[in-house]
Amino acid sequence: MKINFIDLQAQYQEYKSEIDKEVLEVFASAQFIGGEKLNSLEKNLAAYTGSKHAIGCSSGTDALLLALMALGVGAGDEVITTPFTFISTAEVIALLGAKSVFVDIDEDSYNIDPTKIESRITDKTKAIMPVSLYGQCANMEAINEIAARYELPVIEDACQSFGAIYRGKKSCNLSTIGCTSFFPSKPLGAYGDGGAIFTDDDELATKMRMLLNHGQNERYKHKYIGINGRLDAVQAAILDVKLRHFDKEVKLRDEIGSRYSDLLENVDVITPKIAEANTSVYAQYSVRVKDREAMIAKLAEQEIPTAVHYPVPLHLQEAFEHLGYREGDFPISELVSKQIMSLPMSAYLGEAEQDFIVRAIKG
Repeated sequence: MKINFIDLQAQYQEYKSEIDKEVLEVFASAQFIGGEKLNSLEKNLAAYTGSKHAIGCSSGTDALLLALMALGVGAGDEVITTPFTFISTAEVIALLGAKSVFVDIDEDSYNIDPTKIESRITDKTKAIMPVSLYGQCANMEAINEIAARYELPVIEDACQSFGAIYRGKKSCNLSTIGCTSFFPSKPLGAYGDGGAIFTDDDELATKMRMLLNHGQNERYKHKYIGINGRLDAVQAAILDVKLRHFDKEVKLRDEIGSRYSDLLENVDVITPKIAEANTSVYAQYSVRVKDREAMIAKLAEQEIPTAVHYPVPLHLQEAFEHLGYREGDFPISELVSKQIMSLPMSAYLGEAEQDFIVRAIKG
């Protein structure tokens, strides 16, 4: 049985007529940057999350970068974050000359452990940046409480959790700034790179809009040093179509993720644990196994694709050697990175395909 890790083609066929119509309208208008399609998407993203401001940008990485820039993070500053995530999270901190101060993760959620944050705060700390990994929000209430005591802003790296709910509120609307990615494989994905930034703060929103357009406050007048971080109209049009159907896909992802966990209940793997007050959009369905390489090889024999998110935690990456961390500094992150693997997951994964995958694992 041929199984796709993520079935983007099935999704396109589902919405083909709507997507083609919207994209052709962009081509006919010849307005490829900004304009009506981007305005519509931003309005609908803000309504979906309950945020006052939603700002489309060029990628999830740039969303994180723009958030840090708007908060004035720079050389010599420190930002507290997790070592168990994609490199973008710490990469943008380093690009601004600041230092990533890592905090180990909670073994159940794989998100940053709030109980370990406070001891890492110094007079150089400029922000806290938790990641909502694999589709489930971090413990934002606990994190926000700590941040409030020290008057620190919080940036939710929600690049994998757009659409997830935490204590009745949507991801991206849980902190000072929320950032997400619309990379094609994300639960809400574009057909290229894309991202968005969310905030209720008028001043930060105005500043981030300038920063993503070369720091311009009006044409050819530049208030800040910025970047070219704009989201193009074609991607905005595609995302706006997909957003109309997104709740249906979130429901399907939840059903498929829950079904995986039920089917694997008595198997020697550790399935995702979703906190009682949370929902997950299952950006990945990731399990832990003791002999990961053997399992990956076994599934590959039956043409079942897998992936590892993530095999090397950031504190052990060559790019961050200058931070001086060593193996053993973050034992939970290191343990999980040796055991974690992701199974095929999308809203279009059929029950027969899922049963085939689970049988192969049980075998």
